[in-house]
Amino acid sequence: MHELQPRFDKAHEVTLAAGRLALDYFGRFDTLEIQSKGVQDMASEADLATEQLIRDELLQAFPNDGFLGEETGRLDLDSTEGLWVVDPIDGTQPFVNGLTDWCVSIAFVQAGILQFGLVYRPATDELFEGGRWFAATRNGRPISPSQATSLSEGLTYLGASPRVGPDQVVPVLDRLLHARGLFIRYGSGALGLCDVACGRIIGYVEAHINAWDCLGAVAVLEAAGARVSDYLTPVSLLKGNSIVAGGPAVFDQLVEVLGTAAQQR
Repeated sequence: MHELQPRFDKAHEVTLAAGRLALDYFGRFDTLEIQSKGVQDMASEADLATEQLIRDELLQAFPNDGFLGEETGRLDLDSTEGLWVVDPIDGTQPFVNGLTDWCVSIAFVQAGILQFGLVYRPATDELFEGGRWFAATRNGRPISPSQATSLSEGLTYLGASPRVGPDQVVPVLDRLLHARGLFIRYGSGALGLCDVACGRIIGYVEAHINAWDCLGAVAVLEAAGARVSDYLTPVSLLKGNSIVAGGPAVFDQLVEVLGTAAQQR
């Protein structure tokens, strides 16, 4: 048993518990209290309660670990034991509008290296897991990325947010279409990346994504054998970064599609 197995097992337990709590809130989404954090950026009482559950459970089990959550902020980021990076509900916009494209995302980073991640989509009961020492799975079954050799052979997730202006997004779309690719987007970066990991879509490109929105899925992608750009840097935990992910045969084509937007912010 790897030394990280207890943390992985606890994360598995907590991810499912958090998903059940969030799903309970989702059943009454139209009555939730919602706070605006900016343009196209919001948090509901469900986000806050779900993250608090995750934080309490993980830090009770591993009190010397650090924690970085989208809603409750940071705690001991420099812990030598490791750091939990959490988005309690990635896809709040779909969540509060009754759409099912949202998930719970938990990642564990140690010594600056992404060790493992879990992404759970409660609405369809899909749990993605994987890491350096843990196989990439969907509901316990092995997954792998698409073997497509051309962007014309499937869909590419085109991520976008108000943090990136139209002048950075539209040229990416133009290059993708000229490469005979087609795009998809459904409000959760973590789910889009997991769909790359299991071969449903062939790639993912985004000029800027926050760490809590993607690290859980990045761990799954790497374990599945997909290629992923070098996301995790000393500054990207707090400031985010660009990301490209895809099957090995189309990765370089995806880098060309993202173009200059792929430069680290």
